[in-house]
Amino acid sequence: MDALESGRFLREVINTINDGFFLVGPDGRILMANPALERLTGYEAGELVGQTCAVLNCDACVRSRSLGGGHWCRLFDRKDEHRKRCTLVRRDGTSITVLKNAKVLKEDGRVIAAVETITDISAVVEKDRRIEELSRLLGSDEGFAGMVGTSPAMQRVFKIIERAAESDAPVLVLGASGTGKELAARAIHELGRRKNGAYVQLNCAALNEALLESELFGHVRGAFTGAIRDRQGRFEAAHGGDIFLDEIGDIPLPIQVKLLRVLETKRIERVGDNASREVDVRIIAATNRDLGRLVRAGRFREDLLFRINVIPIHLPPLADRREDIPLLAAHFLKGIRERDGRDVTGLTPEALRLLTAYGWPGNVRELRSALEYACVIAEGGRLGVEHLPQHIAGAGWHPECAGSGGTGGVAGNASHADHANHPGAGDRHPDLHPAQVGHGPHGSGEGTARRGGDAGGMPAGAFVYGGRPARHERERAELVEALRAAGGNVSEAARLLGVHRGTVRNRMLRFGIDVHKAVAG
Repeated sequence: MDALESGRFLREVINTINDGFFLVGPDGRILMANPALERLTGYEAGELVGQTCAVLNCDACVRSRSLGGGHWCRLFDRKDEHRKRCTLVRRDGTSITVLKNAKVLKEDGRVIAAVETITDISAVVEKDRRIEELSRLLGSDEGFAGMVGTSPAMQRVFKIIERAAESDAPVLVLGASGTGKELAARAIHELGRRKNGAYVQLNCAALNEALLESELFGHVRGAFTGAIRDRQGRFEAAHGGDIFLDEIGDIPLPIQVKLLRVLETKRIERVGDNASREVDVRIIAATNRDLGRLVRAGRFREDLLFRINVIPIHLPPLADRREDIPLLAAHFLKGIRERDGRDVTGLTPEALRLLTAYGWPGNVRELRSALEYACVIAEGGRLGVEHLPQHIAGAGWHPECAGSGGTGGVAGNASHADHANHPGAGDRHPDLHPAQVGHGPHGSGEGTARRGGDAGGMPAGAFVYGGRPARHERERAELVEALRAAGGNVSEAARLLGVHRGTVRNRMLRFGIDVHKAVAG
């Protein structure tokens, strides 16, 4: 094979490479570009050849040229580049992250050109960014996307939310009132592929049938009395994003039929209009009602339930994750201090024991309201039993009963009575609000709490919640041992324990562990 044939076949080989390839002369002008480079940059080869490689606006090259050197392009000084990460600007003005490899070519000791290849790593960069974002959410003081909890029940919820965020399938968030359904829906949007799109909310129980239809689908002028102009509905407003339909169990049957049609056809019709409009929307629905029971009663369409219940997420009641109560209390008190400037440092052990023993029929929302009330009543310092709402504090609890299990029946009776009188209690989802709510471990001693100052380094206003003493001590000892083995590195300790670093931080707070003292000890 002569040199001419060799050169021709070499060009064919270069043109089949998936990576961008170009040849640069000593003066920095592009001599050759393959089709892959055209696809990556948006430029045609004819637009690149003859131009200096500065046309690609490589950030690494710009920095190198600013440093000066013997050649116009620093590559000819360094002779090669290996897996250098840099950013190029495409023809349409968008940026692309690439890995660059380059080599200077010589003949008889004379530099004749440089060959460069670029590999698109934008997808890898985006994946790394997403992992970093999730890690930040999981390890932040605000918990997971604003949802606080380290209990196994909540960790399962967080994992399902992550999976749901990766999908475009409809999501149904189930849970009793006050369990955080709105936070879960928002987390799905913020972590999902539609996060740059709109996020539109609507409480379906707040409107009558006529208004609800107009809110969902919009209307045209003259559709009904008072319709003086065309109006866009929530579905159109959410095009390209997510729509959150809260209290979906309260939607009237006629609207359910139209909602089902939207799910099936991805098109809506404004009230009073015959023309249909395409909408690209992912539905996130939520309810505190038993939709299966509503289906059997003929008040909810079974086919609609099948369509919205593709990814169900069950939020547990607070009574099923009592170990999260100290963390939630600390979180809410911190927010109240920052918002109102109140000098509240935490809870007394007696007050915390009452909070952990109470049944919480209103769930997390009720806990937050109780702490808001207590902060208003208290003048500052630690919140005591006397500052808690009467239905929690007025059940005859006495400090001398702490740890004896003798107060559980009192607190349990109060919580059970509240639950029995709670509006809609009989219509909750059975998997999420079991009948035994308020019958938790009130008399088992599992609500034992200790003030942070007695727990070896816990900051003022922090809390420790223990389960059975043996388990409490075992978990605490394992955490201290892991921190010592990791030299105080929280991330490494988390790896040794097989948990997330946010979990380690929360356990340090719960157990009152100071990392410096733990390592020194």
